[in-house]
Amino acid sequence: MNEHIARQLREAADAHQPDRARMLARVQRGAAGPAVRHRARSGLRSWPGVAFAALAAACALATGGLAVAGIVPWTPPPDTATTAPADPSPTATPTPTRSAPPTAAPAPATTAPPTATPASPRPTPSASSRPQNGPLWSEGSIDPHSTVYWAQSNLALRTTQPLTSLTVELRITQTGEVRDTGNWRTLPVDDFTITVQESGGALVYRWVLKPGRTVPAGQHEFAAQYNHATGVRGSANDGYRVDAQSAGGPASVWGGFQPGR
Repeated sequence: MNEHIARQLREAADAHQPDRARMLARVQRGAAGPAVRHRARSGLRSWPGVAFAALAAACALATGGLAVAGIVPWTPPPDTATTAPADPSPTATPTPTRSAPPTAAPAPATTAPPTATPASPRPTPSASSRPQNGPLWSEGSIDPHSTVYWAQSNLALRTTQPLTSLTVELRITQTGEVRDTGNWRTLPVDDFTITVQESGGALVYRWVLKPGRTVPAGQHEFAAQYNHATGVRGSANDGYRVDAQSAGGPASVWGGFQPGR
């Protein structure tokens, strides 16, 4: 009888078409879930029932084993081993791609910076001038209000001592149509004898301190005014000379006229 049952079981097993997907799911659930402990039932089963149950279980295990063997190679179950989580590694910071540095632009050709030009150039007095001597200091300039038709030559004269004798002479070279139009000074007009005349190719303005008069210490101005040919007139050949007498003795200064400021 047992052989008959076994044969029927084998035939049933051979004819059985297992549902592989369901079996795999059951295997996975069984592997993942905790083992189910069945409460032992009281009492003993009869021997035929036990034997039949044992054979059925053996056949089921054999059939299940074949099914699992056929399924596992294609769909392996996940590793269910419980392991302690590894320490999270620090997030790798992406290394920025370094591009080649831009090609430096060619340096511009080095040129010497332009020399700053003062608004009113005043060259160093030449050897033919002496703007300072004893108590006297002097400076000649062309008035900035001069035009292409008319000009004014100025002389600033400073003395640190009173002067008992003084002669101031301004020479304006005849460059074409140079004619006297006037003159002035900051000292009293009655203290001087004033003359304007042509001499040696120049228009000469002269102030001579009258006897018994005194020029006080300080700065004083003398100016010659004149017309000239239309255009910018050159003053390179113009000049002045001052001769004076003070308690310290005689002193003389001379020089030219620079463009006014």
